[in-house]
Amino acid sequence: MNRYWLTGLVLAAGLSVAGAANAQITIGVAGPITGPNASFGAQLTNGVNQAAEDFNKTGGILGQKITIEPGDDVSDPKQGVSVANKFVGDGIHFVVGHFNSGVTIPASEVYVDNDVLFITPSATNPKVTDRKLWDAFRTCGRDDQQGKLWADLALGQLKDKKIAIVHDKTPYGQGLADAARGFMNAGGKKEVLYEGVNVGEKDYSAIVSKIKASGADYLMWGGLHTEGGLILRQMRDQGMSTVMISGDGITDQEFASIGGPGVEGTLMSFGPEPRNNPAAKEVVAEFKAKGYDPEGYTLYSYAAMQIFKAAAEKANSLDPHKVADVMHSGMTFHTVIGDIAYDEKGDRKDADYVWYVWKKDPDGKITFHQM
Repeated sequence: MNRYWLTGLVLAAGLSVAGAANAQITIGVAGPITGPNASFGAQLTNGVNQAAEDFNKTGGILGQKITIEPGDDVSDPKQGVSVANKFVGDGIHFVVGHFNSGVTIPASEVYVDNDVLFITPSATNPKVTDRKLWDAFRTCGRDDQQGKLWADLALGQLKDKKIAIVHDKTPYGQGLADAARGFMNAGGKKEVLYEGVNVGEKDYSAIVSKIKASGADYLMWGGLHTEGGLILRQMRDQGMSTVMISGDGITDQEFASIGGPGVEGTLMSFGPEPRNNPAAKEVVAEFKAKGYDPEGYTLYSYAAMQIFKAAAEKANSLDPHKVADVMHSGMTFHTVIGDIAYDEKGDRKDADYVWYVWKKDPDGKITFHQM
């Protein structure tokens, strides 16, 4: 706490000399800017940067212009902690990130003790918010909500089909797989295979052979697009027609690039398509004018910035604790992904998931469409 008040005194002294017109607030954005998940890091940084650009046109936040400091965690927990510590050292008190649950959770231990308020656009593991930290929020939903959707499909439309479950052993991937498995088993359906694989490998022929031997009609994949795409490609190479069911970890065009034509028919759970939300129309147009399609978590990151701005203005303060109090108050925030209000843990009160299917467009591009 002392560090925060010292920072506040320095800031106040600086303002008295430079004047409020020159004041700036720095917001951190943390994610895998490099490495195999860099496409997701790009979604986060593009969303945050566009929001900062838009807000600065109308005075920033409480008259302070916004600058953005990126932090590259490479989807690695240890690097995530290093990024968090650097943000603290740089006097940052607001962060959008991290991307992975397995990085967000350890980084949050740094933030909670150093007066840093964060909103993750994408970390869905329940532990992110179940610890009831004062500073933890998200614009996405949770694994248990998404896993319930998977189980409902397995127990309903797919009740007579064989289902295998494979995960990447991470808090996100295994958390999602275990949630789906738990709900499915509770409903009376047993999977034909349950296995974990290692992140970063290139040859998944061993697990593919196990999936094939199990006779699975469907594969529930708990993990990201890189490994998921490789597993799917290698299934097709073995002549398998098993349909993949996966989640928000494959919401990037690289999934099709890695998996190839065989990704057609893949079922994917994600929130309602944010690019189709009327509230996002102008922002989507801004992105597309720059040649960027704001897929996946881009708009979830933009929404996090909108929430920071609205809560700070309601609190009439940039004290992160006062901003967090507003966010916990039940206030409804109007964002590009729809209206968001938080419960006492920092979870969205209204988060939902829907189904998408990966299919080929008339122009030959394979991408995901809401069903």
